[in-house]
Amino acid sequence: MRKQIGEPSAAVLDVGSFSARLVVLAKGGSPLDPVLSHQTRLRLDRELDDDGNLTRRGIDAVSSAVEAGMTMAAKHGVENVYPLATSSIRDAGNVKQVVRDVEKATGVKLRFLAGRREAELAYVGARRWYGASAGGLLVLDIGGGTVELAAGDGEEAGFAHSLPLGARSLTRDWFATECPSPKVVRAMREHVLDEVRDAMQDVLPQIRDHRAVGCSKVLRQLARLAGDRPSRSRELHLDDLRAWIPRLAKLPAKRRAELPGISRQRSHQALAGAIVAEALLTLSGGQVAICPWSTRDGLLLGMLDGLVTLEGEPAKAA
Repeated sequence: MRKQIGEPSAAVLDVGSFSARLVVLAKGGSPLDPVLSHQTRLRLDRELDDDGNLTRRGIDAVSSAVEAGMTMAAKHGVENVYPLATSSIRDAGNVKQVVRDVEKATGVKLRFLAGRREAELAYVGARRWYGASAGGLLVLDIGGGTVELAAGDGEEAGFAHSLPLGARSLTRDWFATECPSPKVVRAMREHVLDEVRDAMQDVLPQIRDHRAVGCSKVLRQLARLAGDRPSRSRELHLDDLRAWIPRLAKLPAKRRAELPGISRQRSHQALAGAIVAEALLTLSGGQVAICPWSTRDGLLLGMLDGLVTLEGEPAKAA
């Protein structure tokens, strides 16, 4: 007999570039032990045309993935699912068409979070992971389209910011070839560092003693590449990362995918991700701990506790 999860529960269908993943938590539950998890693979990075529009095949793939996730939820008695679409869809040139066509095919209207809200929820996820005793946290999240920064001492972030410096976007905008010249790499490193410094300069004096934590697959893969091992505390160090940047620049995506930690799906954007990570670590003490929880987990936990509405926004105090 199929298990009926019922309510109250928190459910998110996270539609990204590489997968659409349904995660459901029961009351009092944790992202470490979801009562239901279902994943449909996607490759939306391959479905963008020269104008940045998602192709018909890509839109159909999103519709199929959304349908599969929602069907799985319904089979288990889960009704209120937040259909979160990430920057891979949000930044598409034909995003309105994508949302309209997916809703027509599935009855589900994809939702988006503003970059600042993504940063705030990533902070919630990291804070729940480390707990109140961890003190101040600086949360860093490198996505495909944007980078989210958040910092604070309590349950909620006092500082949250989003930058258009995602690994996928920078790869598209800066690298005409898989192995860019040293001049191009140097120019991009300078540009990214300037952008991050401008965003953080006002808050840096207040967060110098905060623990820097990284909440993204990009940082997780770079930590594995730069010497981390599963048996050790997961950290990424600036000196180790810097040594890899010129090496990544000399390798095509296929060769990068053979390196420790670098997945085939993200190999083409590994260099850009490393350059963004370098800038973040330069301004945050040279070391970042890898946190497994991020925006989706913060959204789930907030919904479960009644602190976040079904629209993904903070619940109003009674």
